[in-house]
Order: sequence, then C-alpha cells, then structure tokens
Amino acid sequence: MEENRKLYVFGASGHGKAVTELVLNTNCKIEALIDDAPKSDNLGYIPIVNATGIVKPAPDVALIIAIGNNLTRKNISLRFSDYNFFSSIHQTAFVSPSATVGFGSVIMLRAIINADAKIGNHVIINTAAIIEHECCIDDFVHISPNVTLSGNVSIGLGSHLGAGVIVIPGIKIGKWCTVGAGTVVINDIPDRATVVGNPGKIIKYNNLVETAAKNEKILKKNKVIKINSGNLKFKTY
Repeated sequence: MEENRKLYVFGASGHGKAVTELVLNTNCKIEALIDDAPKSDNLGYIPIVNATGIVKPAPDVALIIAIGNNLTRKNISLRFSDYNFFSSIHQTAFVSPSATVGFGSVIMLRAIINADAKIGNHVIINTAAIIEHECCIDDFVHISPNVTLSGNVSIGLGSHLGAGVIVIPGIKIGKWCTVGAGTVVINDIPDRATVVGNPGKIIKYNNLVETAAKNEKILKKNKVIKINSGNLKFKTY
C-alpha cells in the first residue's frame, strides 16, 4: 500500500530542512534523514542517520536528495542510482496539467509552473519562482526564490539561477552556468559562464568538471514516486 512506502531525505542541513517540511506538508511520513556527516541525531522527531544506515534498494523504498549544490546533488544521485526517487510538490504551488516534472525534483511554496513547461530530474524550483509556458529546465538545475523565466526559456544541465533573476522570453542558458542574484538576462549564455548585473554580463567561466561515472540514461530508467498534495503516484519518465 502507498502509505507503507519508506521515504528518505538525503541531506540534513538548510535545504534538507526545507525539503523535509515540504514532504511533511504533503501528509507523508519520512523514515529518516540521511547525511554523510550528521551533526545531530534527529530533526524534531525524525531520526538522522549516516548514509550507511539507509535500507537496501527495494520497491517500497524511495529517496529524495535535498542538497542545494547541483554538482553534489548529481554525484549523490549516481551513488544511489539503484534506488527509486520521488518528487515533491508543495500544496500551494501551481503546476499546469500540461507541464511535466521529472523524478527527484522539488517544487516549493507558491512556485508556478505554466503550460507545457518541462522540469527535469533532481531539479529545485524554489519559493515563489515562476516558470512560464514552454520553458525547458534540464536535470540538476537550481532555480532560486522569486526567479522569473519568461516563455520558451531553456536552462542547461546543472545551472544555478540566483534569487530574483529575470530572464526574457526565448533565452537559452547553457550547462553549469551561474547567474547571480538580481541579474536580468537578455542574451543567451554559453556553457559554464558566470553572469551578473542588469543587463547580465559574463564575468568569468567556471571550471566545473562532471565526475559522473555512469551514463545519465541510467538515471532516467528509475521508477518514480511522485508526491503531490499527499498522494503517491507512480510514473516513469
């Protein structure tokens, strides 16, 4: 039965606390928080255990990775690629019926996902962010609070948009980019660029190196447990 599913949250720091409250808001029970270096034994009544304390992969076990850093989140997803992942959507968020949300993703308080938008796997859509029609957000992206993506914007793998970023329609942002808080993006951004200001300008390129040891297609074969308004639904993306 759905109520017997064992749900785990990986991460017990700031973002982990936010995701924990998000999942609890959907009236679901969390078995434990998982952390590689726990600083305490519990968060409220929920135990915090070392990563070695998680049960083995099973059909009734599902995990969500509550780590804000995109590359770290990707690497952890590869460590646990044998597990099911679940996504969680806050009850106050709006997700269009024509939009899609991948596995392991979180849609936080008052976020809006409009028509035909595509949200990838292990994506963070943070508080009050607006994702307009036909936007495409790749895996492991972090969209910070109050970001506005106008229509037909695409965000590449692993990119991070800081709080309050505004992106005009039709813009393409590459892989592993960083867009500073409050930036107004009016031009396409190439891979690995850091952009700040109004209008946004490139100030440097990062040296992020993907350390994934397995093909990303492995991730997309996982069965999904999607949590929305307290209901568990199974879907394969």
